Amino acid sequence: MLENIDLSREIPKEQYKLAKDEMSIRLGVLQRRAKELGIPVVIVFEGLSAAGKGTLINELILPLDPRGFTVHSSLPPNEEEALRPFLWRFWTRTPARGRMAIFDRSWYRRVLTDRVGGDVKGKALQQAFEDIRSFERQLADDGAVILKFWLHISKKEQKRRFGKLRKNAATAWRVTKEDVKAHKQYDEYIAAVEDMLAETDTDVARWTVVESTDRRFAAMKTCSAVANALEKRIAAEEAKASPAVPADPPKALPPDLRSSILDQVDLSVALEREEYRERLKAGQERLRELEHEIYERRVPVVLVYQGWDAAGKGGNIRRLTQELDPRGYNVVPVGAPNDIEKAHHYLWRFWNDFPKAGHIAIFDRSWYGRVMVERVEGFCTEAEWRRAYREINEMEHHMTNFGTVLLKFWLHIDKDEQLRRFEARQQIPHKQWKITDEDWRNREKWDLFKAAVEEMLFRTSTPYAPWTIVESNCKWYARVKVLETVCAAIEERIAH
Repeated sequence: MLENIDLSREIPKEQYKLAKDEMSIRLGVLQRRAKELGIPVVIVFEGLSAAGKGTLINELILPLDPRGFTVHSSLPPNEEEALRPFLWRFWTRTPARGRMAIFDRSWYRRVLTDRVGGDVKGKALQQAFEDIRSFERQLADDGAVILKFWLHISKKEQKRRFGKLRKNAATAWRVTKEDVKAHKQYDEYIAAVEDMLAETDTDVARWTVVESTDRRFAAMKTCSAVANALEKRIAAEEAKASPAVPADPPKALPPDLRSSILDQVDLSVALEREEYRERLKAGQERLRELEHEIYERRVPVVLVYQGWDAAGKGGNIRRLTQELDPRGYNVVPVGAPNDIEKAHHYLWRFWNDFPKAGHIAIFDRSWYGRVMVERVEGFCTEAEWRRAYREINEMEHHMTNFGTVLLKFWLHIDKDEQLRRFEARQQIPHKQWKITDEDWRNREKWDLFKAAVEEMLFRTSTPYAPWTIVESNCKWYARVKVLETVCAAIEERIAH
């Protein structure tokens, strides 16, 4: 495709000056309206060295309110970033609603520089393309406008620009050894770019190839593309007759139509005190040893706790971490999202808490709130929670492809046991804080929550991130089962 691009295109200086003034006003108006409507905007600039990315970004942002955008310069990952999945550092920089994030190079480094350098190939390359497509689709589904620009110049033009930069002592440093090497690999890079464009040009995140020999032409084409995309989205938002009305909470299925995953759980299993103490101690000692091993081997571990109110998540986590080095793990308590978190994609806040390789993150509740509490209470639309199954599976797949040990526990108790624990909490002064009016309200929706849990287990238990149902009527049994399951999973990962 790129060999057919006409790189001689240009705009006369006087024509550009007139068009630029009009475009500046247009972009400023559109930025303010996008902010009012809460539209997040993601703009990606990719291109060969000396193609003019910095210049074009500057042309784009000059008319904009600097309080409404952030420019991210994506260098090779530092040590902190390299210890996490490659999309982590970009997820954490996605914009809040109404803001713009502009990336000078981006997640495409994975399928360009890393690919040409031989660091990513074969199955890993194809997985990277899939991860990128999923990432962009998730942002777009959440309302983001995504624009991607490939700034194209010929090999001859790149050489000319390198020469010009070297002649000036103030700019000579900008031509690095890596740039010179990449110039020699020009054809190889272009082949990788062609592949990248074909693999990641989608309906929700189109590529625009910018003929960048003439700076004025490149600037006007880029700014026009941004303005056109914003106008299209703003018009669509304004055309909506009224705000979306949350769907009615789903009704529980009749008993004869319900799945039976939870009904088949044997909640009578239990441990006697002596066996509990012995197995708990052995498990805690083994996990302490494994914590050191995963640090040495740089294996990240993510543990997810979900379960009924009063199922014992807090006590289970305390026993799991009792003998661990606190520097090696982090417990993430998850409640209702705050205003900052609500302004982002719902997965954004969880990406921020994913552990470095060699560390453990324990989520006390998690991203599964989307398909449980938010579903049952009508805090999101049916389309949003149904889409979340795919988004969650994609996120977890990305984590496990990075080498993460990911374990998800559903702590299960029956309705009678929950009532007994609720009443016990009310009778014990130092435990009364654990029982709230919301707990009682949730109990009244037991059947609705059960239907949501059944579907969650069915749709998100995957070979790479399976659910473990923990029989929790007996807290001792539940603690030991989780502890031993974690140890076994880490041991298996280390063995391979």
